[in-house]
Order: sequence, then structure tokens, then C-alpha cells
Amino acid sequence: MATRIRFEGSTEIGVFCRLTNTYCLVTSGGPANFYGILESELSEHIPVIRCSVAEARFVGRVCVGNSRGLLLPNTCTDRELRHIRNSLPDKVKVQRVGERLSALGNCICTNDSVALIHTDLDRETEEIVADVLGVEVFRQTIAGNALVGTYSVVTNQGGLVHPRTPVEDQEELASLLGVPIMAGTINRGSDVIGGGLICNDWAAFCGMDTTPTELSVVESIFKLDDADASGDVVKTMKSSLIGTGMHRGQSCVTHRVIGTTILTTVRERRSGNNHPDFRSSQIRWPVIQEAF
Repeated sequence: MATRIRFEGSTEIGVFCRLTNTYCLVTSGGPANFYGILESELSEHIPVIRCSVAEARFVGRVCVGNSRGLLLPNTCTDRELRHIRNSLPDKVKVQRVGERLSALGNCICTNDSVALIHTDLDRETEEIVADVLGVEVFRQTIAGNALVGTYSVVTNQGGLVHPRTPVEDQEELASLLGVPIMAGTINRGSDVIGGGLICNDWAAFCGMDTTPTELSVVESIFKLDDADASGDVVKTMKSSLIGTGMHRGQSCVTHRVIGTTILTTVRERRSGNNHPDFRSSQIRWPVIQEAF
């Protein structure tokens, strides 16, 4: 199942964590309840390692890895590297990368078979990714964005990508990665999937603002729920309309599944309570039926 959490008021939990099938890196110095939730779900299976990278807290955005390896930027200090290496299972390779684009978590998206990388990464970095992580590597964009790690999350079970990813691109990504792909959002309509979601083959953690509909999509595409339930996710959401109360200066985001399309509506109140003036916009994206 997927769990909603926050880090010191922030719903961008992917900034502070990196989760794979063999380890979880999380920034040190955070609230005890945040660590408690992660450790209660994961510590029986994999180590939950508190650390920093480049003496900063944005661990999830500057490192990337899978069950075989972990890549760190060259700004990672010797002390940090030694602590992380000593805490990881022996089978996990760890290597620093002298890459100009040092936010590796934003530039690379990977599971245990395939890695998608930023189109401008160095050729040497591409070779390191293939060697350390043991994957095939493809230069790719997500909905026209080169920051593939920012706008997608993939595991060995499935993948969630930017909501404006065309159907043709979703099919191409599914073919490259060998897993079902769905376009969607996290944290009540955010397209920054990598910032609001961390996931492995059996657990997922989303930002606290994630709606029930978004949570259902996450559990389905990553096969985290019961097999029967995942097969019926579209049916159970068919007539659902999930939203929030609207106040002055705030927006209301709703999601509805209509046939094979998820419709997201954003309504913003622009004037006072006596004479409200609403501005609405809508986003549609297809449901990939193979994901269910």
C-alpha cells in the first residue's frame, strides 16, 4: 500500500529520500515521526540510512540508484561516502560521478533493468550508469522535459509520468522500460512526480496532499494493492469526485475518471466571498488499460 507523509511541513518527500528494493536513504536531522513511519514500513526488509550529501538535506535529488548500485555526485564528501558505503548491503556498488549536471536524481530515472537519462549527460556518465546500476541506458525526455527523474518514478512493477505525456510517448516508455506506464499527478495535481513520490516494488510513500484518487492510481500502477482491487481501480473511481473546500485566493483540484480518461479540473476563486468569480482550467490524460 501507499502511505501519505510529510517532512517538516513539506509534501515534496522525494527531495529528502531515495528508496530502492535494497535500501532507503533519508536526510538526517528530520522529525522523529517521519523516520518512525519509514522505519515501521521498511526496516524489517531493508536498511533505512540517515545521511547527508554535500552537507545538504536534498538527498533524493542528488543521488540515484537501484537494487544493485548507488550513484552520488562528486560534491559528496569522503566522510559522507564512507558512512553511506558502510551502511549499505555489501552487494550494492557505490560510486561518485564527476558530472556537470550534479542533481543526479533529477536527471536519471531507473529501475533494475533500464535507466532513462537526461539528454545532455556526459558519455562517461552514461557508461557509469550502465556499469554500476547494471542497466540498459536510454537518453529520453518526459513530456518534452529533459529532467526525467523529476517528472517520473519507475519501479520493476510500473511507472508514473508527467500528466501531459502523450499516449504515443507512454507506449514508447512502456516498451523501453518493460513495465506499464501511466500519466498522472501527485500532491493534489502536481506534475513533479519525483518530488512527491518515492516507491519500490512493495511500498510507496506520497506527499500528504496526495488525494485518494491519486493514491489509488499509485497503488494500481505500481501493483501495491490486492490483485483484485487493482483490476477494479477504474470501476471504483468511475463516479468519484474528489476535491477540497475552496477559500479566497486558493484553488480546488478535482479528479474524475470518465471512460478511459482522467479529467482534472482546477478552479480558482479570484474575488471576495460575496461575489465569487471562478477561473477554471481542465487537463485530460488517458488511462493506460494494460496497467489495470
